Amino acid sequence: MSTRRIAKIFKSQPTVEGAGVHLKRAFGYAQVPLLDPFLMLDDFHTSIPGEYLAGFPWHPHRGIETITYIFEGLVEHGDSMGNTGVISAGDVQWMTAGSGIIHQEMPKESPTGTMWGLQFWANLPADQKMMHPRYRDVKAADIPEITLEGGVLAKIIAGTVDGVQGPVKDIVIEPEMLDIYIPADSVFRHTIQKGHTAFIYILSGEGRFDESGDICQNETLLLFERSGDAVKIETDGTPARFMLVSGKPLGEPVAWGGPIVMNTQEELQTAFDEFNTGTFIKRD
Repeated sequence: MSTRRIAKIFKSQPTVEGAGVHLKRAFGYAQVPLLDPFLMLDDFHTSIPGEYLAGFPWHPHRGIETITYIFEGLVEHGDSMGNTGVISAGDVQWMTAGSGIIHQEMPKESPTGTMWGLQFWANLPADQKMMHPRYRDVKAADIPEITLEGGVLAKIIAGTVDGVQGPVKDIVIEPEMLDIYIPADSVFRHTIQKGHTAFIYILSGEGRFDESGDICQNETLLLFERSGDAVKIETDGTPARFMLVSGKPLGEPVAWGGPIVMNTQEELQTAFDEFNTGTFIKRD
C-alpha cells in the first residue's frame, strides 16, 4: 500500500459572506479545479454573536450540493421545498440544489455564544446539474462514531471505516467525509479510493500528515496527490482533530457565478435570467 503525499497546503483566510458572517475560507473559486469535485470550504468559528447572527438570508443555488456540519451552536434553515428545522452540534445538512433551490441558513445565538461549523460545496456533473433537488437532515445520533486502534475516534458522515458506513449514501461524486480525532502519540491510516481527490482540513491540534515529517497545524487545508492508496497521519505530544474528505473528480468545465455553478457561461446566464423572471424553481 502506497501512502499519498501532500501536494498543496492552504491556510484558511478571513472573509465575510452572507449578510455579514465572519468566517475563514479554506479554499474557493481561486483553487478551481485543484480540488475537483469540491468547490469551496468555509470555516465559521466565532464567539462574538454579532459576527454570525446576520446569517445567510434567502438565496438561490443551482448545480451543486451544499454540506453544513455543525460543531457548536444552532442554525435554523428553510427552503423552497418546504423543509424547515434547526441543526445543532453534531448535525449535518446535506442539500442537493440540482435544478434549483432557494433557501436560508440563519444562525441563532447559542447558549455559550459560540458558533462553529463548516460548509462545503461539492459540484454536480453536467448530466446531474438539473436533477430534482433533495435535502437530507442528518442528526448527530444517526452518525456512527467508532473507536479504532490507539484510541482514534472516527465519526462517519459519508463513506466507510472499518466496515462501518456513514448515513449519507447514493451521492454522485462518491464522497467520503470523516471527522477524525487522533490522541497524542498515535497513528491513523485510511485507504483512499484510487484516483479520488482527497484533502484534510485540520480543526485543532497538529500532526504529521504524510511521510515528509513536516508538522501541520489547525485551520490548514492539506490537498493530497492523486497517486497512492492511503493517507497516514501521526501525532506526537499533541492530539489532532481533522476532517478527511474525498470524492470522484468530474473533469468538467466550471462556470461559477455566486451561488450557482454550471458548465458554461450560457447555462449560468440562463439560471440568473430564470431567477430574475421567477422561473428558477422547477416544478414536477
